[in-house]
Amino acid sequence: MTQRSFWRRTRSLAVILLVILAVLAAIFGLVKLRSGHKVSGKHDADAAPIPVATAQAKVADVPLTIDGIGTVQALNTVNIKPMVDGPLTEIHFREGQDVHQGEVLARIDQRTYQAAYDQAVAKKAQDEATLSNAQRDLARYDKLAKTQYTTAQQFDTQRATVAQTEALVRQDQAQIDTARTNLSYTTIVAPVDGRVGIRQVDIGNLVHGSDATPLTVLTTLRPISVVFTLPQQTLPDVVTAIEAARGEGGAVVEALPQDGGDPGDTGAAPKVLDRGRVSVLDNQVDQNTGTIKLKALFANPALRLWPGAFVNIRLFLRVDRSVVTVPTGAIQRGPQGAFVFTLDHDVASRHPVVVARQDEQVAVVSGGLQMGQVVVTDGASRLTEGTHVHVLPALAGAPGAEKG
Repeated sequence: MTQRSFWRRTRSLAVILLVILAVLAAIFGLVKLRSGHKVSGKHDADAAPIPVATAQAKVADVPLTIDGIGTVQALNTVNIKPMVDGPLTEIHFREGQDVHQGEVLARIDQRTYQAAYDQAVAKKAQDEATLSNAQRDLARYDKLAKTQYTTAQQFDTQRATVAQTEALVRQDQAQIDTARTNLSYTTIVAPVDGRVGIRQVDIGNLVHGSDATPLTVLTTLRPISVVFTLPQQTLPDVVTAIEAARGEGGAVVEALPQDGGDPGDTGAAPKVLDRGRVSVLDNQVDQNTGTIKLKALFANPALRLWPGAFVNIRLFLRVDRSVVTVPTGAIQRGPQGAFVFTLDHDVASRHPVVVARQDEQVAVVSGGLQMGQVVVTDGASRLTEGTHVHVLPALAGAPGAEKG
């Protein structure tokens, strides 16, 4: 090896050594920098408590409910159609009018049917006169037959004549009943209480009993029914709830709007359209959908339920008495299950809890929490064990929030 090669190799080793030292220095500086950030962050956390909202765990009675989708149906839907033929001469309702059972809605020209009725009455009077004369003749033949002044055959013939005439009188009465019924059909009355729809036929048109188009449609809106479905897995609980409420008129249900509430609502509970009770549980499960069908009856005093509309239905199964509850926002989820952050002198502490059930508003806690403990309902994602917090005054004054 020459001297020149020796020095060249020495310089290469020196350069490599310098590069290694530079890399180690950079790594050491990065570690120091990140350690400094952690320390600084810790000091910042100590200096600036995290704002949160809180609420107290309370003991309350919480109903257990199940939700489904239903279709509003009129309790009665009647197509008002003529029963006889003739010109439509009168209409006694306004479109959209509420009518009562027996109220006159329309009239058909009754002159032809009045004449048929009068003819049937006259025919009966004629046959009754014939019957009266035949009965008197029968009495005479009866006396003559006993004294043998006439034959038994003549007596039997007269008795048959009386029987025949009596049958004619009964037939006449049937004709009168038919004519009276047809005459009554010329006056169209409301068969049930309800609201009249849009008129389909105007005065002056010739109507027939075979017409497919009704004069109008009458629907009963008070009360009104809703048909809804639930998963078949809920059948045992549903049957239990219905049987338990049988003496009270049926299990309680609420009709809710499908949009969840009024426009502008922010986190508020859905507005209840009406409250009613289950009237029918269908006698079989739909095998195609795996659901059970129920019908509920609503008083509908404010007409918030309208036939054909879709609504959400909430069925009350039972009420859990004296259970510990917190707002649903207080429940957090982690690898080890549900937990909440409680406060003690503005210091957050993590507590595992057992959640029996929860909905959009409230969670029922069956273990790990006691009544009166203050839990964090908003801002928990920024908390760790021992974090100092500050309850925002605006949130502290909100419903369900309290300062820890």
